[in-house]
Formats: sequence, C-alpha cells, structure tokens
Amino acid sequence: MTTVLQVSDTHIVAPGQMVAGRLDTAASLQKLVTRIGDMLPQIGPVDAVLVSGDLSDDGSRESYAHFRALLAPLDLPLFVIPGNHDCRAHLREAFADDGYLPQTGRLNWHRQVGEVDLIGLDTLVEGQGGGVLEDETLEFLQDALAKVGQRPVLLALHHPPFDCGIWFMDAIGLSGSDALTDLLQASQAEIRILCGHIHSMMVMSVGRAVAISSPSPCSSFAFDLRADAPKGFLTQEDGFLVHQWQQGFRSVRIPLEGGAGPFQF
Repeated sequence: MTTVLQVSDTHIVAPGQMVAGRLDTAASLQKLVTRIGDMLPQIGPVDAVLVSGDLSDDGSRESYAHFRALLAPLDLPLFVIPGNHDCRAHLREAFADDGYLPQTGRLNWHRQVGEVDLIGLDTLVEGQGGGVLEDETLEFLQDALAKVGQRPVLLALHHPPFDCGIWFMDAIGLSGSDALTDLLQASQAEIRILCGHIHSMMVMSVGRAVAISSPSPCSSFAFDLRADAPKGFLTQEDGFLVHQWQQGFRSVRIPLEGGAGPFQF
C-alpha cells in the first residue's frame, strides 16, 4: 500500500505574527502536526506528505523557514506546490535541497512515490488570487502522463479545476481547466486530483477523474451558495486528508480533534 498525507493552506508567516490580525496559523499547524503524529500508528507507514499550496500567507523567506521548522517533527518526505499566497522564488529557494523542484520556470514536478506517480502542477499567478494552467504546465503534464502509462497518479494543483459554489472563491478560480480535462480523458492511468484553495473538503468529478480539495488547519469558508454571501473566512480549524493506493484509491478526512471513545456497541 502507498500512503500520502495531504495538508493544505497553512498560511504561515514569520514567528510571532498573526494573519489578518486574528489567526495564529503557526499554532494551528503545530496542532495539526501533533495530530498527525498521534494518528501515525493507526494510519500505518506513510510514504510522503503533500502540501497543496499556500504554505505561506505572505511569501516571505521567514515564513518558509518557519513552515519547515514546524513540519520537521514529522520527519517524512515532503512535497509542495505553490498557492496564490506563495512566492515562487522564495518557495523554490526554501526547498531547493530536496531535489525535485526545477531550477527555473514554473514549479512543475513528477516523482514516483511507492506504487503511485505524484505530479505537482504550478497554477500560481503572482499578484493575483486566481490561478492558471499555462501551456508550459499543460505540456509538462502531457509528457508526465505519457511516461506514467497505466500507473496510478495523484495529481496535485492548488486551484480546484471545478467551481465550489462560493462566489468569492470561484471569482479567483482556475483558468485552463477544460484543457486539463481533455488531457486526463486521453490518459489510461487512474488519476485522483488533489487541490486546496477553498479550505474545505469537496469531491467533484473532472472528466473520468475524481477531484478532492483539502481542508485547512487554520480557517475555513462557509458553504454559502447565496449570490450575496458575505465575503470572509471563519476561524474554524480542520485536519488533513489520507490518500492510499491498494488496487484503487481510498481518501479519508482526519479531523483536527478526535472524539471520546471508542465505546462498545
């Protein structure tokens, strides 16, 4: 079995700072790391941790150093992709020694992890909230899928290739998702799409693939489909996702807090 944990939208800043004057994102991530550590005996061996964007809230060098220090206790292989709050140059610099990020251009990468091909795509448009799948990225994906053949794929990109229904998040959604769907339709691989951005778990069909967005440990957005839904975040912390491959994909959300028990039926 191959197991990949997905963490997303941690929004870390320099030590001692708060996000929006309200969110202690470092404390939230520390709680999540503790929760993951507590859950590892139940989950079993973990092959990698994937962080699906917005590692940082401000893109600063200090925030990435802080992020790495907070994740260090897990001592697990770590793979990251940029989100709309990230700075491509500083993220590349912070993870350069890990060996999987390209030295120039967009931060697209492809690695085999256990029985699964893990592909990361860069949808960042610096200075904007919305994302894009540029020709460079689509060509990279086409080449990667050709190499994959029929092996299972976890395909990670920050911006979901679907509408979530929350107007202010869809307003900063993804451009180029139609071309992505066409590429996935042509592939013989079983593909699960992993994304972030919307700070909640949603499951959607994208062509033949299943797309799943991850919750955030630091905040969430209300699932409010009204056209005049208030714009803003909730101080609701959440957990992480577990993706496992064993003759098929299984994805499970693990909440940040556990309940009492187990009690006998």
